[in-house]
Amino acid sequence: MPDSKPAARPCKYDIYPTHPLPEESIRTGFDSLAEILMPHSLFIIDAYQGVFFEEIRERLQTVFVRFDHHVKWINMAEALKTPEEIERLVEPFLGGDDPVFGRRTTLGLVDFFAPEKLQAIQLQISKGHTIIYGTGAALVSSSGFLLYIDLPKNELQFRSRSASITNLGAAQPGNSKAMYKRFYFIDWLVLNHHKQQMLPRIDIIADGQRSGGITWVKGDVFREGLRMLSENVFRVRPWFEPGVWGGKWCLNHIEGLNPDVPNYAWSFELIVPENGLIFESSGKLLEVSFDFLMFHQAPNVLGDDYLRYGTEFPIRFDFLDTFDGDNLSVQCHPQTAYIKEHFGEDFTQEETYYILDAAEDAVVYLGFKDNLNPDVFEKTLRESFETGKAVEIEKFVNKLPAKKHDLFLIPPGTVHASGKNNLVLEISTTPYIFTFKMYDWLRPDLDGKPRPLNIDRAIENLCFDRKGKYVTEHLVSKPVLIESADECKTWHLPTHPNHTYDVHRIHLKTRIRVFTNNKLHVLNLTGGSHITIITQNGITKDFNYAETFVIPAAAGSYQIINRSEREAILVKAFMK
Repeated sequence: MPDSKPAARPCKYDIYPTHPLPEESIRTGFDSLAEILMPHSLFIIDAYQGVFFEEIRERLQTVFVRFDHHVKWINMAEALKTPEEIERLVEPFLGGDDPVFGRRTTLGLVDFFAPEKLQAIQLQISKGHTIIYGTGAALVSSSGFLLYIDLPKNELQFRSRSASITNLGAAQPGNSKAMYKRFYFIDWLVLNHHKQQMLPRIDIIADGQRSGGITWVKGDVFREGLRMLSENVFRVRPWFEPGVWGGKWCLNHIEGLNPDVPNYAWSFELIVPENGLIFESSGKLLEVSFDFLMFHQAPNVLGDDYLRYGTEFPIRFDFLDTFDGDNLSVQCHPQTAYIKEHFGEDFTQEETYYILDAAEDAVVYLGFKDNLNPDVFEKTLRESFETGKAVEIEKFVNKLPAKKHDLFLIPPGTVHASGKNNLVLEISTTPYIFTFKMYDWLRPDLDGKPRPLNIDRAIENLCFDRKGKYVTEHLVSKPVLIESADECKTWHLPTHPNHTYDVHRIHLKTRIRVFTNNKLHVLNLTGGSHITIITQNGITKDFNYAETFVIPAAAGSYQIINRSEREAILVKAFMK
């Protein structure tokens, strides 16, 4: 991401959505940061795993030397347990030889450090100017001026794929997929909990994603910015990933994306464990992880659902782009009890496919044929896996035509896949990696290697009674008109009884006021070109076609104003 806002493209999807902070509150560069550090005798630089600490130390030290300012640097890495000890520590949470799944850790960040080494660092703190730097530096002392350097998770993953970083406490980089598994089930949980504990005492927060540069803001300004977001409207920074089945809709409709990719399979519209929030001040940009908003203002964001979800954000929106691409794998997702028992997750992956765009031949694979024999289906999958023989999936799974604004229901345990030539707006609860692939059309991944299949896990979770007439009656949403006026009509798109969220579709000619009723609302503009949102607090934001945005429960109410000549169509999800 650039450090300043690119020129606006009116009425076009914005890949860098921003939220204002007071003028001149975001600063750039190491000179200005060093000026803040120099008056303090004890300065702590803590950060997310993946930050290039040594580069930051060298650049700050260059400024200190220029000002003849003498500093003692202490590296927190000196207090880590050995890589071998850390490997033994994390091993119970890595799922053995499972290439995809582990179990949510119960470890804390302090468990990665040797107590005697932490104590030794504490004894090194001198009466002069001391800087303790590295992940976990705030563990050493509850005093001292605290700088926290955050790193967006898309940048972290780019760095892990280029083998320029390691997992927490690891001796060297590993396979990027194995690194991701450990990040998801261990490192991110440990680091996020540490971040949550530090948030009230952070004096400076910085964005560490740009090698050679840095942007930063004072902690009290940052926390006030989070509070403002929690009472109004916001959009996270989306990010885009290629995939073996990916298509060209995003490349053809969204300006500013890197064209040097084979395709784009996903847009992480609102997969908040991996999204960031971008603040802007006087044209300068600073991105922080979405986690901070929930750690600081979860009751405002979730309203009535705070008691159930705490600091977890429960709704996910993302795009699956198969235009001129290929079919997704044939898959299902775990039942609630299964995901809790095997992976330690508190709630499961409940999906729907909202068709935002589709070609004439677009289809969705959903539910079983009426004459399904589960044993034959399982045997066929296993034979294909062992011999490489293609499976005629349509003998077992329904293939339904897909058209714009359809909503297909995929409660846990339902066999499904998007066919090619769809742009699916996937509406779901937040868990997002728990896909049990049964058949992947015998194709290799982008790296040339087969994608892992999870036939055993799928068979343990599949609902074989979701077949035949049940599919068309219960897994294809039947819209019901619930509000009708000249300027607006609202349709209820009922979800499955096993879905914990519901969906409305709003057709708007002019304007409407919507009340949150102390519920979180997540919306996407699926028709028309652009709208304006005005919250009851007077905050105004414009949104464009295909953009996803969030109205926190604490916003109370908001107006939607259609700014185009065409009818605006919005899909809205909220917890039941």
